[in-house]
Amino acid sequence: MDGSAELRAQVREAFAKGQSLEIRGSGSKSFYGRPVCADGVVDLGRHRGILAYEPSELFLTARAGTPLREIDAALAERGQMLPFEPPRFGPNASIGGTIACGLSGPRRPYAGAVKDHILGVRVLNGLGEDLRFGGTVLKNVAGYDVARLMAGSLGSLALILEVTVKVLPRPAVEHTRVLECSAAGALEAMRRWALQSTPISASAYLDGVLYLRLSGQEHRVRNFAETIGGESLKDDAGTAFWEDLREQRLDFFQKDDSLWRLSLPAAAPTQPEHFGVSLWEWGGQQRWLRAVSDPTAVRQWAHRQGGHTTCFRAGATPNADTDIFEPLPRPLFALHQRLKAAFDPKGILNPGRFYAGL
Repeated sequence: MDGSAELRAQVREAFAKGQSLEIRGSGSKSFYGRPVCADGVVDLGRHRGILAYEPSELFLTARAGTPLREIDAALAERGQMLPFEPPRFGPNASIGGTIACGLSGPRRPYAGAVKDHILGVRVLNGLGEDLRFGGTVLKNVAGYDVARLMAGSLGSLALILEVTVKVLPRPAVEHTRVLECSAAGALEAMRRWALQSTPISASAYLDGVLYLRLSGQEHRVRNFAETIGGESLKDDAGTAFWEDLREQRLDFFQKDDSLWRLSLPAAAPTQPEHFGVSLWEWGGQQRWLRAVSDPTAVRQWAHRQGGHTTCFRAGATPNADTDIFEPLPRPLFALHQRLKAAFDPKGILNPGRFYAGL
């Protein structure tokens, strides 16, 4: 269903009156980011539908409100998938919210992030202007890549109407191996494998166990599995583990503690144990922490490693003084402000969702 004309009219009216708008899809990721206090709501839930899908050209175009489950179903019929394996966090999660939040799943370090697979977008800026950026193939992207700028912007720059993404074939075989080892041993192994050509498509370390998903041609997966040893998870159990990790259904996530995400370079060491209970993904480059008692110390440590932190979920007793996202240096914050002013001069779209003042 195409509701772009109504959406455009709503944004133009809000701009004329100087009224702020909260952009809302299915609400599956409403917990992510700062709360929005707005005068009205833009509902993208009915703006849905797959507009174009060319399996041979490896791209798909859909309206922002299109549920991921519909996209997954269409791709599965042709043996294809979204390469960045996005988390849903709800049955009605949409492609627009996925792009706006910029969240990727277990396959991210091996297949690329959300932004790496965005080919084009159609958006409404804060003036209600209908704009298109990018195309349907990577070679169409020239100059400043505005389409990818939408990934992770949390609706603070523009309202996404349509998105074109690159898709890829599903692997012929997927197999999960589990190896018992120390945290230091897991890091060393993952760094060693990162320098080699391997069929690893996901990794996680939890409670002294390293989980590895292998994807590709059967002989290559089988040979690597024999090389690294460990034990196998049955296909259904392996699939369930990675889906539960992606959707944060593992027991690790089923607590009322605040949940912090650390984004770190591959060379980062193990973090101090007193920081909290941890689960690692992406070869140790994404680390989840629960029961964090000193967020300032965690942020300082991550910064020293060349990384950054996010308070992903505030928990049952959120601290109103805690910044959700890493505080920005003044010059970088000024750049964000200039981008916001260029796309949304009156600051009416999702005010404060990303940072206060944006």
